[in-house]
Amino acid sequence: MNYKKIAQEILVSIGNSENLVSGAHCATRLRLVIKSNEKVSKEAIENIEGVKGVFFASGQLQIILGTGAVNKVYAEFSKLTGQGEVSKEELKQAASANDNKFKKIIKTLGDIFVPIIPAIVAGGLMMGLTESINFAVSNGYLDINTQSSWFVFLKMFSSAAYIFLPILIGFSSAKVFGGNQFLGAVIAMVMLHPDLQNAWTVSSEGYLNMQDVWFGLYQIPLVGYQGHVIPIVIAVYIMSLIENKLHKVVPEVLDLFVTPLVTLFTTGYLTLTLVGPLFVFLENSLLAGVQQIVQLPFGVGGFIIGGIYASTVVTGIHHMYSIIDIGQLAQYGYTYWLPIASAANIAQGGAALAVGFKTKDKKIKSLAYPAALSAMLGITEPAIFGVNLRFMKPFIAAALGGAAGGLYASVTGLGATATGVTGIFGILLHLHSPINYIIMFAISLGVAFAVTLLLGWDESK
Repeated sequence: MNYKKIAQEILVSIGNSENLVSGAHCATRLRLVIKSNEKVSKEAIENIEGVKGVFFASGQLQIILGTGAVNKVYAEFSKLTGQGEVSKEELKQAASANDNKFKKIIKTLGDIFVPIIPAIVAGGLMMGLTESINFAVSNGYLDINTQSSWFVFLKMFSSAAYIFLPILIGFSSAKVFGGNQFLGAVIAMVMLHPDLQNAWTVSSEGYLNMQDVWFGLYQIPLVGYQGHVIPIVIAVYIMSLIENKLHKVVPEVLDLFVTPLVTLFTTGYLTLTLVGPLFVFLENSLLAGVQQIVQLPFGVGGFIIGGIYASTVVTGIHHMYSIIDIGQLAQYGYTYWLPIASAANIAQGGAALAVGFKTKDKKIKSLAYPAALSAMLGITEPAIFGVNLRFMKPFIAAALGGAAGGLYASVTGLGATATGVTGIFGILLHLHSPINYIIMFAISLGVAFAVTLLLGWDESK
């Protein structure tokens, strides 16, 4: 391929250098931040040699070129524009500069929870493994000693990330909000202090201790924040505001002593007496509402969520779903949201697979098959923006596939032991109920594939 020519044609198709803010590339895609999307000709870019797909996502114009080719095209592109390559983080910041407040809140939640996901995934996989072993032993399928050190430790390790989840959230939140990460962790430790009643005992024992606060104005129960997510985030946000304000007004010679002391005590008192109780109520209401929707009779809730999930990916709202997953895991031990999300992702792969199967266009076929595989591994953007949404009817078919799979997940009460992994490898989070996950997978894929072929699509658009 003539990489220089490809770069030149891409530059012209985006409105030349005047319409370019910044650019970078990943393993397969050229990622550009554009001033005005209206000046970009997606159709022209799609017709450029070597381009396997183009879509807007996360405030970026993403052009799929493939491994190896993208590096060479970007090198030529940089020469033409005179811009050096920026980091992915810098590119994200440039892309989000013009976001509205709602999008910035969603992005902030994603920035907080995404780094935590590996710990949650590891714990969830170990939890699923221990449940599978217990099931196999209790039903006579496996003969092992469950008192062996390796199994005892495996069970202990599996719950560690969930027991101390607020500390992970506190540390991550402080980094995002510009506060001291260790102070953020300490605020979370305050909320888990052993002098506070364990929150998981309240349902069986009731409130054991009450405390007068704000000069006897009212009382609060001395209960910890095990299993809670939103109160930790809000507390650390307040902590970061107080800390940064104090850094500006406290003399430098006293800053090391005064700022941490005042920050921790003020934030801790506000959290335990005002912020915590209020946001525990709001969080419980949110999770209870989600759970009621998921548990609507006849799987209606799963049908609705599975059907609209991909549309929320298009708008970027899906970045906030980690808070639902992690909240459900902390309170119920399972996330009932993730299997429905997995059904929606698999369905996008099924629709893209149908497009690749039926199309005679080699370029579309070369894009559709990798996009389908990517979606079945949990990354849906190539399938959604590069194939299904481009032809629209496959996107509708995928929504129906996701709805059908979500319905089955709700009817069977399918829950995951962790978050962050969907698609094919999502079965690792459903080892307690692998057959139901496989059936859900087959339903989502099959319905999306069949309806896509039934509806057809117009490749001239």
